[in-house]
Amino acid sequence: MRFMLLYYGVILVAILALFFQANVTSTFGKYSKIRSSRGYTGADVARMLLSQNGITDVSVQPIRGNLTDHYNPVNKTLNLSESVYNSTSVAALGVAAHETGHAVQHAKGYVPLLMRSAIFPAVSFSGKIAMPLFIVGILLANFINSPILALIGAWLYVFVVIFQIITLPVEFNASARALTMLRDYNFLDETEVRGARKVLSAAAMTYVAAAAASILQFLRLLAIANSSRRNN
Repeated sequence: MRFMLLYYGVILVAILALFFQANVTSTFGKYSKIRSSRGYTGADVARMLLSQNGITDVSVQPIRGNLTDHYNPVNKTLNLSESVYNSTSVAALGVAAHETGHAVQHAKGYVPLLMRSAIFPAVSFSGKIAMPLFIVGILLANFINSPILALIGAWLYVFVVIFQIITLPVEFNASARALTMLRDYNFLDETEVRGARKVLSAAAMTYVAAAAASILQFLRLLAIANSSRRNN
């Protein structure tokens, strides 16, 4: 019964994740049609906000794709997608300010961001081998009379869960910084700030769904492995 509840929980969260992702695209599309009154582009805002925060070692550059925006703490680049870099829309400025928020976090030593960066190598490694090891462990459980490999695979997945959970304060804090900076430095008026908030809030829900999905997936893997142990 518990296993089935976890199974349906994973499916439900996956459906919600698709909904939230579609909502991001829809909300961004809506506010990408609304031009900001000041007329600055996403790249302009990112560079000026970096300067306002005394950050001089981060470069702002365009990248291909849609909503592929991200801050890279390794090479200190703030990468803005085509729909953000040259756009003067409310949505573009919200996204550009959000990514700048990550650069500010990095410069100020924001602990959750530093923690996320520190565990990324372990997450990358465990994320690649956890599921293959789990599957092999389940297949071999009857032959070796133990689900130990499956259990190891399930527990390796914990790194993915931790990463997703740490991501939540990182993203929410970056959005809060973004909206504060856009308002305080008068890049957007109050009506435009509300639009930017809707864009960033929609994006934030995708991270919430990802965290919930990773937790449920871990519990499901653990339940399957433990069930295999009882069968042996």
